Amino acid sequence: MNASHNFRKTSAAAVADEVLGAAVGKTANILFSLRGAAVAGYPGFEELRDWGRSRKMEVSGDLGPYARRFADRLEAAGGHAHFARDGREAVEIIKAIAGRVGAASAVKSKSMTAEEISCNEGLAHAGVTVTETDLGEFIIQLAGEKPSHIVAPAIHKDRAQVAELFHEALGSAPGLDVGDLVRVARKALREQFLSADIGITGANFAVAQTGTIAIVTNEGNGRLTSALPSVQIVVAGIDKMIPELSDLPGFLTLLTRSATGQVISSYVTMITGPRRQGEEDGPKELHVVLLDNGRSALASGRFREMLHCLHCGACLNSCPVYRAVGGHAYESVYPGPMGDVLSPLLWGMDAYPDLPDACTLCGRCAEVCPMRIPLPEYHRKLRVLRAGLKGEAAGWRAQAWASMAENPLLYRAGVGAVRRVLSHVRGLPAKMNGGLPGAWTLCRELPHPQEGPDFRSWWEKRQKGPSGKPE
Repeated sequence: MNASHNFRKTSAAAVADEVLGAAVGKTANILFSLRGAAVAGYPGFEELRDWGRSRKMEVSGDLGPYARRFADRLEAAGGHAHFARDGREAVEIIKAIAGRVGAASAVKSKSMTAEEISCNEGLAHAGVTVTETDLGEFIIQLAGEKPSHIVAPAIHKDRAQVAELFHEALGSAPGLDVGDLVRVARKALREQFLSADIGITGANFAVAQTGTIAIVTNEGNGRLTSALPSVQIVVAGIDKMIPELSDLPGFLTLLTRSATGQVISSYVTMITGPRRQGEEDGPKELHVVLLDNGRSALASGRFREMLHCLHCGACLNSCPVYRAVGGHAYESVYPGPMGDVLSPLLWGMDAYPDLPDACTLCGRCAEVCPMRIPLPEYHRKLRVLRAGLKGEAAGWRAQAWASMAENPLLYRAGVGAVRRVLSHVRGLPAKMNGGLPGAWTLCRELPHPQEGPDFRSWWEKRQKGPSGKPE
């Protein structure tokens, strides 16, 4: 992802799409309401959020050793651990495994980390056909599109659009209802499950203590993908680590209630090593690709808590910007508030220069985040970093503001100068004042100064009283 993306352009087009807005808004509203009810039904949820954050802080503060401990436990259980520095290296590892076993086809359960490294495209170049088995992912694969939501990837399509797509791609009858559409997809996918050479999954959690992978789904596809093919490949970021198996129930509660408003997902699959002697299902080979791709650098920097993200999607469902434009406008694997921050951190600010501005700073994302990630604060920090040594960042880095605030005379003079400037440009449209420092003015008018005296003048006059002398 080296090309620079233009969120301002794509979001303008998305806002004009009424069908998209209705589809995204409907599903986001449902998920948001379900989350609210599920959290209200769990009196200790706020304390659980604090616990989850503290456990993740422990892991992100010692990320390398936790990942190596997981790898050791996995291999002791008969699995194979592979460390990948970046996406290219991860894809090469996966291609090598597929080539060694002579794989021609693969089934894949939904994995945002696999999307991050363009796993499907890499395997296609190696002659391996990959079939997405999550219903939403299957729909967008048939449509030749990318996910628009990290939990509900086909959130942007309504029933009529899916029925038309299935009619064209799978030969089903036109105008099917939801139940019939599911049956069509099930029939097509069962054939792929039974014939696939390898299964590819992500991981919601990786338990360092035991080398266990935990996969959370609401469809049976995750379990079939990990149970039927003779070779399973798990693609997991090293940020997926949790310390102990006893931590898993707490993290599952945080994830499922935040993501879909469920007490527990339909399927929680726990895998520790490959199939053992006497077992009837499970892979004969289990490979876990542990992806860094900038995560170690994040762990030692100011955006460390982004590594705590559970990919629950709660911030997307609550975000007024995401609700208005949907996921494709972000042109990234990771949309919404978490994507505004994570995409520039993973692929560079040059690739996603606009995303830090795709935020109203309303704070709703931080309110619903199960891990209490300070997303609004991170948006502000990215805006300052993007500015470099220009505009607002220069003042902060040179401590110009601090120096002025410490000197009463300078402070009064500065406030007066700002009031005069704002009064001068008052009423000018955004396109005329957009050249001023800071991206805020590119699409908004500058604030208007208050009529009458400023607070300090008003206070001094009040203290003196009617006589004009101090009382």
